[in-house]
Parts: sequence; C-alpha cells; structure tokens
Amino acid sequence: MSFASLAASDPQAYNILKKEIGREHNTLELIASENFVSRAVLEMAGGVMTNKYAEGYPGKRYYGGCDIVDEAENLARERASRLFNAEYVNVQPHSGSQANMAALLTFVKVGETIMGLDLAHGGHLTHGSPVNFSGKLFNIIPYHLDADTGRVDFDEVMKLAREHKPRLIICGGSAYPRFIEFEQFHEVADTVGAFLMADIAHPAGLVATGFHPSPMPYCDVVTTTTHKTLRGPRGGMIMVGKDGENPFGLTAPKSGRVKNISEILDSMVMPGIQGGPLMHIIAAKAVAFGEALTPGFRDYCRQIIDNAQAMAAEFLSRDYQLVSGGTDTHLVLIDLTNKAITGKAAEKALERAGITVNKNMVPFDKRSPFITSGIRIGTPAVTTRGFGVDEMKTIVNLIDRIIKNPDDEQEEQNVRNEVQILCNRFPLYQDLFDE
Repeated sequence: MSFASLAASDPQAYNILKKEIGREHNTLELIASENFVSRAVLEMAGGVMTNKYAEGYPGKRYYGGCDIVDEAENLARERASRLFNAEYVNVQPHSGSQANMAALLTFVKVGETIMGLDLAHGGHLTHGSPVNFSGKLFNIIPYHLDADTGRVDFDEVMKLAREHKPRLIICGGSAYPRFIEFEQFHEVADTVGAFLMADIAHPAGLVATGFHPSPMPYCDVVTTTTHKTLRGPRGGMIMVGKDGENPFGLTAPKSGRVKNISEILDSMVMPGIQGGPLMHIIAAKAVAFGEALTPGFRDYCRQIIDNAQAMAAEFLSRDYQLVSGGTDTHLVLIDLTNKAITGKAAEKALERAGITVNKNMVPFDKRSPFITSGIRIGTPAVTTRGFGVDEMKTIVNLIDRIIKNPDDEQEEQNVRNEVQILCNRFPLYQDLFDE
C-alpha cells in the first residue's frame, strides 16, 4: 500500500495521515475498544468497493452491477456464520450502535420496557442511556452490579424483571471485565417471558475462539462490533443462532405477515435504519473473519487474556482497586479512588506520557461521566503488536509512576522515553511509517 498519490495531490491531508500513523506507532494503545487491523484488512477497506452503491441484499439489490460485491457480502456472512455458529448473520450495520438499534426495533415497540446494565456499572449508551435513542424510545429499567463482588446482581435482575415485566433484556456491556452470564440471564428472561439480546461487542473475538462462553444457545438475538477483539474494520453485525419461521409472534412492519426472524431483521437494517451499505467495509469484514478462522488467531486471543490477567495481578500487587477484583477477558477496570486522582486527570497525564487509556465510570461512582473515578484498560491492541506478559508488567510500572506523580513533567518525559523504546521494539505498520 502506497500513499504516494495522496502525498502529491493533497499534502495537507497526507501529513495528517502520517501523523496518525506516527501516533499509533509511538504510543501504547490501551483503550479496550481499539485494535490494529492487518495490512490485508487495510487494503480491502481502502479498496475500490467504496465506489459501489449496493442498497438491498445479495441477489436483491436496487442497483445493477452488484454481482461482485454480492460475492464479498456472502463471503463475510458465511465466514461469520462459521465463526459464531449462527444460522443468520447481517453484516451491513455501520456500527455496533446501529446493530443494536435494528435489533431493538425488531423485538420491542416504541414505549415498551427493556432492561440493560446501567452505564455507570459498565453498560453501553445503547442499552438505555437517557441521552441515547434507546433511552428516548423505550422505557428503561437499569440493573446494576453487586457492590461487594463487582459482578451482575442477579437477585436485583430477577426482582426488577418480575416487577416490570420487560419486553427484552440486554446482557453485555462496554466495561464489564467478567464473562457475560448468558445462562443466568436466560433463566431470568424465561421466567418473565422476555426476549434476551446479547451485545458481545467487546468479547466477540474471545467468543469466536472459545475463550468466552457463547450466547447462541441462550439468546434470541446477538449483536457485536467487528473491531475490538475481533480485530476487523470498524462496523457492526447482527446474528441469530437458529433461524426459521420465528416463534416470537413478530410480524413484518408493513404487511403484518409472519416472516422468518432473519427477514424481519434484514428489513429493519435496510430500509429500516440504513440505506446503502459500506461495501468496502463489508469486504474488509470478510477478510478479518477469514483471519479469525485461522489457528493463529486463537493463539492471539489466548494471549489477550493472559496479558490482561497478568496486568490485573500486577495492579493488585500495587494496591490498585479493580472492579470485580480482576478479569476474565481483555479489559481491566480500575477504581482510582484510593489513589487520590480522577479518571480524567489520569487519562490526561498518561496521554502526555505516551500511554492511551480512557477515563471510565465505576460502579456507584460519585463523579460525573466527564470526570469519573476510574480508567479502563485493555490488551487487544498491544497484543496485536506482539507484547507479552513481561511487557504487561513493564506497562503497569509505567502507569503507576504517572498515577503517583501526575503533575511531574520530568517523570512524564522519562516515562515517554521508555514508552518510545518499548514501541520501537514492537513496530507497527513500519513500512507505512517509513514512507
């Protein structure tokens, strides 16, 4: 991949691109929802399929000339189906949020009740935040984590479900370090006759490789992003374990005819909430799914977890408070209350030192979402670069030095120098960086 033509035609945009390549190479990327795609995914995402308008679905497009992009979309669907053991896959959602919107509007009518994990307890905006479409369109009943264990409080979940009789329950979140308890959520949903939706945006790669339980036997619909642990291009996806004439009593929006659940979900994505799909991204999803089907990707996911658990153990040894006491997955959520620093201040100080994390609310947080009492740290991106357990211990030491001295400019520079040495040992997109 060469950027020579961009450099010649638009030097200003080219320089911005080069700066971002440099930033990614020269910093430790520890945001749990980010990763680095392969050169193959980059090439397909930047390829000529961006030119093709393909409203509709393979074999049923509104435009001509779609035979080849049909092949790309079918390849993505087939590979995702194998990865997740799903009979139905829709790879068109532009993001996880749009996948969630389509799934919710399929199973829940506007004004009906849904339950989702509270945002401050690790949930996601689309699980019922009042500032999001989910909180505006539906009646939201949030559930929470247990204050002592840092895990989902299933006594509360069952109590709320029996009291409010939700149409649908969402399980999963954006800052939950433990396995999603699909079977326990299924028991609750079954007790009150609710649909169950799993959002596996964060652990999707771990689910695909068997390092995280699968939602397919327990959930009516599953949504995910295709970046994060799945290491594909930014985008969303909807899946169903078993398709067929739907047993849910759902009907098509216009005709009222009972259809397969796949048909209803398809129509809710397009024309329901989207128009033309991003065919270059769908083709790049196909490439990423192909990579995820290889034995090497399973080794990679195992290392993600090993790295996260090594990092968690090292933080605990330095008297950091971890929500739930550790992790089963790729992320660690740290409550900084006992370190006398806010999440916002920690994020900014670490960024100045070349370490990228994100401020994050913790359960029962007394600070606002703009300040927070915690930070969220993830291992997918640094694991992609080849970092192992030894490097995780080094990184925790660097973070600890900044947290202890957040206003010490000399210490920030010292840490940044060490970060640079570490990054140079594990180059990223080196051929692009050297152009």
